[in-house]
Amino acid sequence: MNNLRRNYMTTALVVVLFAVFLVETFMGGSESTSVLLKMGAMFNPAVVMEGQWWRLFTAQFLHIGIMHIASNAIMIYYIGQYAEPVFGHWRFLLIYLLSGVGGSLLTLAFGNDQAISAGASTALFGLFGAMTCAGFKDKDNTLLSFLGRQALTLAVINLVLDVFMPDVDILGHVGGLITGALLAVILGDATYKGYGKGGRLLAAAGLIVYVVLILRLGMVVTV
Repeated sequence: MNNLRRNYMTTALVVVLFAVFLVETFMGGSESTSVLLKMGAMFNPAVVMEGQWWRLFTAQFLHIGIMHIASNAIMIYYIGQYAEPVFGHWRFLLIYLLSGVGGSLLTLAFGNDQAISAGASTALFGLFGAMTCAGFKDKDNTLLSFLGRQALTLAVINLVLDVFMPDVDILGHVGGLITGALLAVILGDATYKGYGKGGRLLAAAGLIVYVVLILRLGMVVTV
């Protein structure tokens, strides 16, 4: 019970993911193209040509198949057990959600314009990036430093596996990783030793450049 109260955002996110998956199933199946498009999966032409920018946010709540949601939910629950206490409930949620958007942005800019993508792994990689930065920031904290190295290792392993797996949105994963890392520097963690004002300003500038540049590149689609 104490663990549930300490990590209630993580639990809530996993519950929401499964609730959305049930809606997908009842609407016709999580592998149905029409269902995915209707519920907000990433599809570049719809975002740019029809102005459906909300897809950058909603895609992170959708999954394609039971194995897709199961693997993501397990990893999110696992990393959330230590990421949420490190960052605090609301920083954790903000990093998670905005990393999902940041991942979708990179897919918009460089992804296949004919592909449909969805999944919480964009947000998951954001947590990997955030924990990596937290670990590097506080090297004197043995546990936090270990958790940061573990998060980086998990990110690298998963990116290597992505290369050999068809139909995986590796761009979304990289985008989420970058966004999560920058947000961790900007927001700090619950102990807030911080990266210092200069580091935070540099990370904020980097995030702004990332968003503006990616949006500019993403405005061109091939139909």
